[in-house]
Amino acid sequence: MGGGFLPPVTILFAMQKRVEFHGCTFAYRHEGSGEPLLLIQGVGLHGDGWLPQAANLKDKFRVITFDNRGMGASQPIGAPLTVEQMAADALAIMDAEGIRAAHIIGHSLGGCVAQAIALTSPDRVKSLALLCTSARGADATDLTFAMLWLGMRTRLGSRRMRRSAFLQLVLSPSYFAANDPDRIARELEPLFGHDLADTPPIVMRQLQALKRFDATARLPNLAGISTLVISAEHDKIFPTRCGRALHSAIPGSDFVQISGAAHGVTIERAHEVNEVLVDHIRRAAAVGRVASIQA
Repeated sequence: MGGGFLPPVTILFAMQKRVEFHGCTFAYRHEGSGEPLLLIQGVGLHGDGWLPQAANLKDKFRVITFDNRGMGASQPIGAPLTVEQMAADALAIMDAEGIRAAHIIGHSLGGCVAQAIALTSPDRVKSLALLCTSARGADATDLTFAMLWLGMRTRLGSRRMRRSAFLQLVLSPSYFAANDPDRIARELEPLFGHDLADTPPIVMRQLQALKRFDATARLPNLAGISTLVISAEHDKIFPTRCGRALHSAIPGSDFVQISGAAHGVTIERAHEVNEVLVDHIRRAAAVGRVASIQA
C-alpha cells in the first residue's frame, strides 16, 4: 500500500478569499461550478485538509472549503467557540458567496457542525454527508485507556515519536505498517496546516465545543433531507457504532462503511470517499430538481 496522499502538484486550488463575521476574519476558497458544496473540517485541520476531495470534486461541482474559526488563517477566534457558532460561521461563508443552499459535507467535528446547520436552517441544506462523526460529540471525548494512552503519546516524547503516535490515531493499522511514517508525516503536513508533532492552540477549545454538542434527540427532524453517513472500520475516534446510530436515527438516511479505513479516511481512501460523495450529491440534486418541478 504505497503511494502518496496529495493530488499531483499541477492541480492548484484557488487563492484564499476573506470575509469577516462575529469578530473573526475567515479564510476560504472556492473553485469549480455547478451544484454548490460546502466542506467543513474537524479538529486541528485547516480547510486545505479537504484537498484530496476538492481537487477531484471541483471538476464536477462548485466547491467551498474554509479554515474554521481560530484555525489556520481564520483569525482571531473572536467569539466563544461552540458548534452552533461554527454552524453560523459556515452559513456566513455561504452568504458571502451568494449561496442560498448547498450540499453540506462535514468530517468529525465538521459533521457535528453540519448537523447543527441542518437542524437550525434546513432550507439552506440541499443534502448532508456526515463522515466519521456522531450526534453526540462526547463519543469522541469519552476516552478509553487505549485512546488516552495514544493521545498522551501525541504530546509527549520526541517530535518524531509524537508524529508517529498521531499517525496511529488517524490512519489504518495496515497503511501505517506498510509505509514510512516520516514520509507520511511530511505528506500530511500541508493538509493539516502544521507539523504533526504540534497541536494548534485552538484544538482544546474545539474539543470542548465538541464535547458539549448533542443532537441525539433532534435527529428525527432531519427527515426529508437527503443524508449520507460514512463510517470507517478502524476509526478510533468515532467508531462505526456512532455512524450506525446516526443512520438509524435519521429517517431515510444512507449508510456506507469503508472497510479497512480509519478516521483519516478522506485522506487515506480519498478515491472511494469521492466516488460515494459524487453519487450521493447527484442523487440528491436529482431529487431536488424533481421536487422543484412538482412544487
